[in-house]
Amino acid sequence: MSTDLWQPEQDVVSAELQSGDIYRPEFLELVKSTITALDGDLFKLSQDIHSLPETRFEEFHAHDVLTAYLETQGFEVTRKYLLETAWVAKYSHGSGGRTLGVNSEMDALPGIGHACGHNLIAIAGVAVACAVKAALIKFDIAGTVVLLGTPGEEGGAGKAILLERGAYEGLDACLMCHPAPGPPFSASLSSCLARQRVDVEFVGHTAHAALSPWEGQNALDAAVISYTNISMLRQQLKPTHRVHGIIEGKDWTPNIIPDYAKMIWYVRAPTRPKVDVAVERIKKCFEGAALATGCRAKIEMGNGTFELRQNKALSDEFSDVFAKTAGPIDFVHGISQASTDFGNVTYALPAIHPSFAIPTSGGNHTKAFTDAAATKESHTACLKVSEALAATGLRLLADGDFFNKVRETFAEDLRVRERESEKVKGKARTLGFLTSYLTLAMKMYMQYNHMGV
Repeated sequence: MSTDLWQPEQDVVSAELQSGDIYRPEFLELVKSTITALDGDLFKLSQDIHSLPETRFEEFHAHDVLTAYLETQGFEVTRKYLLETAWVAKYSHGSGGRTLGVNSEMDALPGIGHACGHNLIAIAGVAVACAVKAALIKFDIAGTVVLLGTPGEEGGAGKAILLERGAYEGLDACLMCHPAPGPPFSASLSSCLARQRVDVEFVGHTAHAALSPWEGQNALDAAVISYTNISMLRQQLKPTHRVHGIIEGKDWTPNIIPDYAKMIWYVRAPTRPKVDVAVERIKKCFEGAALATGCRAKIEMGNGTFELRQNKALSDEFSDVFAKTAGPIDFVHGISQASTDFGNVTYALPAIHPSFAIPTSGGNHTKAFTDAAATKESHTACLKVSEALAATGLRLLADGDFFNKVRETFAEDLRVRERESEKVKGKARTLGFLTSYLTLAMKMYMQYNHMGV
C-alpha cells in the first residue's frame, strides 16, 4: 500500500483542519454530544456484528441486534422489511417537513468476514439517525429520519432490490458512508465503477476422454476459450474498465468430457452506459467459444449496479463540515475502483456516499482490512464521518433554500447523465457499423478470392 495512506499504529495525533464557520454550529454540537453519549453502545454493536460475520441475505443476527437497539432509542421499527434480513427504523417530529434517508449495511464476505467494514457502516447509520432524531426534538424541526438496514451489498445488489420494491419512495435525500484506505483522518467523495454480473452456462455432450473423445462436446473447453477470449479482449478495453470471472463445474472427472460448465463474470466501467457497451463485447467471447466447441451457451444478465453520482450540494456541505471538524477531503481514494449498489440509489434521488479512511495495511476485501475494521481507531474515524453526515442531513431538513439547491443539482446531474449516455451510445453505434462493414467486406473478399476472378 502507498505510504501516504493511514497505516496501523502510525504516529498521527490529529488532522489539520480548515478554519471558518459552518451552518448552525449548535446543530453540530448536539450531534457530537449525542454520538459521544452513544459511543460505548455503538462500539459494542460494531464488535458484535464483526464477531459474527454473515454473508449476503443471511444477516439474521445483525438484523436482530440492530433493530432491538433502535427500538430502545425510540424508533418505530419494521423487521423483515421487503427482504428477509432488511429492516427500517423511522422517527418523525412535528407535522410535515422533509424526509431524510440513511443506510446501514450489514453483510460480510465469505471466508474473510467483515473485510469491507460493514460493521462500521451499520453503526454509522445508527449514529446518524439517532443524532438527527435528537436534533429534531431539541430544535423543534418538523421532519422524518428513515434508517434502512440494507442487506446483500456484497454481490447481491440488495439496495437495487429494495429500490425496485419501493423502499426509497418518499425520501428527499439519502446518506451513507464506507470505510476504505486513505490518508489519515480523511474522507473521499470519489465515484465508483458501475458493474454488471453476467452468468453463462455451456452445455455440451459427455464422452469417454480416452476411448472416444471425438464424440464429446467439451463444455470446459468452451469456458476456457471464453476466458482466453476475454483475456485478449482486455487489450482493447480502456484501462478504466475491469472484467473478471470464475469457472464452475459439477461432477467433473479427468476421464469424462465435461458436458456442463458455468462462468460468472463481473464487467465494470466508470458509467453504466459504458458497462452496457462492454457487456455486448464480452457476450461475443462466449458465443465464439460455443461455436468453436459445438456447445450451447445460455447467457443471462445478473444484478447490475450503477456508478456513484455524488450530489453536488450535499457533497459541498459534507465537505465543508468534515474539513472543519475532522480532516481533509479528497476525490481520489475511497472505493473509486470498486462498486456499490448505492450507486443505483444515487441515480434515483439526491444522495452521497463518502468513504472514510481507517488505518489498515491492506485494502478492502483482505484479511488485513477485516482486522482493521474492528479497531478502536477505525471506530473513532467512523463516528467522525457520522457527525458530518448528520450535520449535513440536518441542514437538508431545516434549510429550505439548501433543499432546493440539492434538488437543482440533482436535476442538473440528470441532464449530464443523459448527455453522457447519448455520447456513449453514439460511439457504440459507430463501432457496431464498422464491425459489420468489415465482416461483410471480409466475406466478400473470401468469396471473390475463392472464385479466382
